[in-house]
Amino acid sequence: MIIKKSIILLSGVLALASCSNNDSNDITIPTGPPVETNPANTTYKPAFSGQTRANSTQTTTEYEAKVLTSTLSAPWGLTSLPDGRLLVTQKSGTLRIVTTVGVVGNPITGLPAVNAADQGGLLGLCIDPAFTTNRMVYWVFSEVVSGGNITAVAKGKLAANEAAIENATVIYRSNTPHSSTLHYGGRILFDAAGNLFVSTGERSSIDARPLAQSVTSSLGKIIRITTNGQAASGNPTFSQTGALSELYSIGHRNPQGLAIHPATGELWQSEHGPRGGDELNRIKAGANYGWPIITYGIEYAGPKIGDGIQQKEGMEQPVYYWDPVVSPSGMTFYKGNRVPEWQNNLFIGSLSATHIVRLVFKDNKVIGEERLLASEGQRFRDVTQGKDEALYAVTDQGRLYRIDKK
Repeated sequence: MIIKKSIILLSGVLALASCSNNDSNDITIPTGPPVETNPANTTYKPAFSGQTRANSTQTTTEYEAKVLTSTLSAPWGLTSLPDGRLLVTQKSGTLRIVTTVGVVGNPITGLPAVNAADQGGLLGLCIDPAFTTNRMVYWVFSEVVSGGNITAVAKGKLAANEAAIENATVIYRSNTPHSSTLHYGGRILFDAAGNLFVSTGERSSIDARPLAQSVTSSLGKIIRITTNGQAASGNPTFSQTGALSELYSIGHRNPQGLAIHPATGELWQSEHGPRGGDELNRIKAGANYGWPIITYGIEYAGPKIGDGIQQKEGMEQPVYYWDPVVSPSGMTFYKGNRVPEWQNNLFIGSLSATHIVRLVFKDNKVIGEERLLASEGQRFRDVTQGKDEALYAVTDQGRLYRIDKK
């Protein structure tokens, strides 16, 4: 095995308080056996070669992964600040700033209350492209409203002393409250035009599941809004009466990963499937990604979902799917030069399979898959690239990792 990594817990670093693919033509095609060796949950056949269980690949550059801190409390999202420090959401409803040597700042106050039950809480976040001048932060959270719980989006200004978020304002609320405390989606990021992409889940319940196909509901969607929460200009038009103007794509289950390809500017998304059928999708404006009509998974108890079909005209196929599931969460494309072989590769936090997925692409298809940090036994919730070009990842167990060339 060529990979050499060392896991180092930085002693003495404690919390201050309890927070189309632009591929090279000469890319080497991986030839190793698939990394997944367990049997699939179904006998469903992929729509094309390489859609699942791609050949394995292996990083040849020597790298290491350091545990910067293990004192975070259920971190969910992280992003880099302009000075290289990391801004982290904790599921219970607090924001923290963490330095690149693992010093965790005090809880940041001023955020609206969250419903942290089950899969809810303070979720994904991003900062304004003009943060150095306006200090604006945007985040997704689960909110209790009349009729149940919703996925909501808020914004606020990080105070100069970094102790509070000032003038926190909810700018968007899902229009379909539900009693479920599951499948909120929850990722958020900026597009090149300065608008926000937000992922919403279909709330898991059997009665709400079909709303992923309804253009009058915001459940199970990718939405695109302005920083004031209005539908962004240039959004696709759905022909059905009453279609929401903020919709960008439909037919999603529980999308917890969003990333923009650094070379093409295209939006990519990962979502949790049921028992089998986790998906990676290249998002097209106005497209339907099929849930719950088509899926490569089955119900947790074993029965097929709907008609048990995997393809239907007018519905997009995933670029890649996993069976058994890996439970894909936050993700990022690598665009640094520290590890050249990672250029334009996608890194995805895996929850149930406890590793970081690395995917290599050729012509928008996965040609190689690697599992990083699998020996750590951690549920990797989010992955981002820092200002220093290293990868940073948080886990449900409270760890923050730095992964970089040794």
